Amino acid sequence: MRLGLLAALAALVCSCSPASARMETGFLDRTVSVAGKDYRYQVYVPANFASQKLWPAILFLHGSGERGSDGLLPTAEGLGNAIRRNSSRFPFVVVFPQCTENHTWGEPEMRARALAALDHSMKEFHGDSRRVYLTGLSMGGYGTWDFAMAEPGRFAALVPICSGLRPAPDWSELRVHLPAEAKDANPYAEVARRIGKTPVWMFHGDADDAVPVEESRQMAAALKAAGADFKYTEYPGVGHNSWDRAYAELDLVLWLLSKSLNH
Repeated sequence: MRLGLLAALAALVCSCSPASARMETGFLDRTVSVAGKDYRYQVYVPANFASQKLWPAILFLHGSGERGSDGLLPTAEGLGNAIRRNSSRFPFVVVFPQCTENHTWGEPEMRARALAALDHSMKEFHGDSRRVYLTGLSMGGYGTWDFAMAEPGRFAALVPICSGLRPAPDWSELRVHLPAEAKDANPYAEVARRIGKTPVWMFHGDADDAVPVEESRQMAAALKAAGADFKYTEYPGVGHNSWDRAYAELDLVLWLLSKSLNH
């Protein structure tokens, strides 16, 4: 009996040791506290995650249809779907914050929540501060420009999809928020100036009936005039959902991983 008890205790100690514990991977539920309130979000952790190295990270800003408070909807469209289709293509820690209903990513409170989720995930999952990438679609594409201007030097590359700067035809609240001192400036030139040399790859469908393709065309022209490091892909005959094709681009992940900050 004594030998049997000792063997059972030894087995219990081994099963509880840190070395044998498995790290959670996949889409994980998380909560972050901002100004005394808790907000749900999700974070994707690759199956081969190892804490012995730093991981590149992506902050994904969803569109208007995924707003809410459940913390789950942000993975329902766009990058979340792309990861589920072929997770091996995405060796990143990916953060999916959620914008509240009737709000947009351009509001400081929403940005604060998203960045708090990013900071928390970077700490928990060993994110590499030199390789943090920002992407968003539709409302999140607008938010990509807002975040990039508000956080200069934070993101190693930007991927705005079906995005714009001026209000969308059916949604006057959806716009990029320029600082007060730049309110009379050409918005495209001003955004290009403020994001500086941050690499950008833009995507848009030329049949988009929600956010006019002319928005991305004007932004591309401004980036070119500013001497920016940018790419622009326009899909003929594609409507508002250009994100499925964008996130399926074979070169996108390699392009992202080729970009890093100097510090």
